[in-house]
Amino acid sequence: MQSGSPIAAVQAQLDAFNARDIDALMAAYAPDAEQYQLHGDLLARGHEQMRPRFLLRFQEADLHARLISRTVMDNVVVDFEIITRNFPEGLGTIEMLCVYEVSGGRIQKASFASGRTTLARAQGASI
Repeated sequence: MQSGSPIAAVQAQLDAFNARDIDALMAAYAPDAEQYQLHGDLLARGHEQMRPRFLLRFQEADLHARLISRTVMDNVVVDFEIITRNFPEGLGTIEMLCVYEVSGGRIQKASFASGRTTLARAQGASI
């Protein structure tokens, strides 16, 4: 895979997220990157706003993103992931659709859509 490619940038952020490596995660994003709810509100702009959001998530003991599928078109990468989280109600998973726009080898814009949330007790097994 080509270094600096859109796939490389998105995979680097996924690997850093799962490793809870905030510095590597920030390196995958442009300093002025923006995060949005898909077709909605701005969630964070720039590393100063993104870093505390990720650090809060990293406090969850079971946090892990599992890539289900990835589609690439030019500089746009779309991932469908199942995220294991520690919700206030307990351990569970949430479906996420993540749309990344990459420029200059770094994520410039990310938009997220949340899907179904399933608690482990509702699944009848551990995650």
